[in-house]
Amino acid sequence: MSQTKNQPKKLLMVLLAVIPMLMVLGNAVLIPAMPQMQSKMHVSALQISLLITLFSVPAGIVIPFSGFLSDQVQRKFVIVPALLLFGAGGVLAGIAGWMLKSPYWWILVGRIIQGIGASGTAPIAMAVVGDLFKGSARSQALGVNEAGNAFGKVVSPVLGAAVAMIAWYLVFFIFPVLCVPVAAAVWWLVPEPKQKKEKQSLRNYVVSLGAVFKHEGRWLAVTYLCGAAGLFTLFGLLFDLSELLESSYHVLGIRKGLILAIPLLTLCTVALAAGGLIKRRKRLMKWLVVGGFTIMTVSLVATPLTGRSPWWLVALASVAAFGIACSLPSLNTLITSAVGAERRGVVTSLYGSVRFLGVAAGPPVFTFLREWNTTWMSYSIAALSLLCAVLAVVMIRPPAQDSENVHPVNFGPRLAGRHKARS
Repeated sequence: MSQTKNQPKKLLMVLLAVIPMLMVLGNAVLIPAMPQMQSKMHVSALQISLLITLFSVPAGIVIPFSGFLSDQVQRKFVIVPALLLFGAGGVLAGIAGWMLKSPYWWILVGRIIQGIGASGTAPIAMAVVGDLFKGSARSQALGVNEAGNAFGKVVSPVLGAAVAMIAWYLVFFIFPVLCVPVAAAVWWLVPEPKQKKEKQSLRNYVVSLGAVFKHEGRWLAVTYLCGAAGLFTLFGLLFDLSELLESSYHVLGIRKGLILAIPLLTLCTVALAAGGLIKRRKRLMKWLVVGGFTIMTVSLVATPLTGRSPWWLVALASVAAFGIACSLPSLNTLITSAVGAERRGVVTSLYGSVRFLGVAAGPPVFTFLREWNTTWMSYSIAALSLLCAVLAVVMIRPPAQDSENVHPVNFGPRLAGRHKARS
């Protein structure tokens, strides 16, 4: 019977992990096709990097409002429309690339719409995990969630490269094809906790949230910084590596996608393992964050010694991905356990917001630093990673107990009943 009860939980873990995977596709699937997009639309490297920035910045701005809304209503009332909006932006961008002679500005509009839609996806899914799972099951579910995020990064380069070989604008149609069925699955299969949420005015909500940050703000701020810095570094490295492979070594198409997938596969595997390892051990979570950023620092310091050799860069990017993967599941668990369900949506959404902003900043900052000096590019990012490691040692003081004030969750007749019948 225990195995039967665990089956719907595992199904939910996988379903909720698909949502951050889709969010990751929003940026990562474009990276292999971006040099081709730049050539076809006759724009600069900085202009083409805005396809990532103008997806991530709107998402980062809107995410806190999505989190507030999700704390007032059922979370899937936010997730499902957000997924559909995400897909609609992809339709607009794809049609513009297909039918217009000068599609660049319309594609930017589509990317902004996608970013707004993305604001209600992965961060709210993380809050759902916090609502539905407790204790060691929560850390496991968050590890699966981060692995879904990482798996999206693994398949994105290959998928993006393969689709772009047919036509560069077809990558935008990937989003509606995937978002619509996932939205339907979330609507039908994701349950809500039994307790009713007490609606608050925005003013009272901000006051109550301020109390959380007054007591827990220092270490929460550091976890936010670490999450943003990790993804800033990851997407910056991927963008830099993609440009190098194409411009200097003429590696194109699926071959380039497979090479870019190597560090991302490391990220996926290690994140899944870390989620199962940490369970409820808060001290271990802290030291995994410290160790992860220390590993990133070492890999970035070593990068200039490679002479920009692509295979050495792939190897060191994989080491950096290992460090990021050690950190992210721990950061996710610390943040979702910091507050109760009535404020979890906005706290996780603020975390998602800074992660998005980190992703948005990565490609343009790496482009600027690379044009200035590739050695100092690596050393500057290494200094940021080292700062995160030091701040994590000094500032992260997570509470000994989770902030639990949710009732046990009924996983619903659509899941539990189905598995009961099979047993």
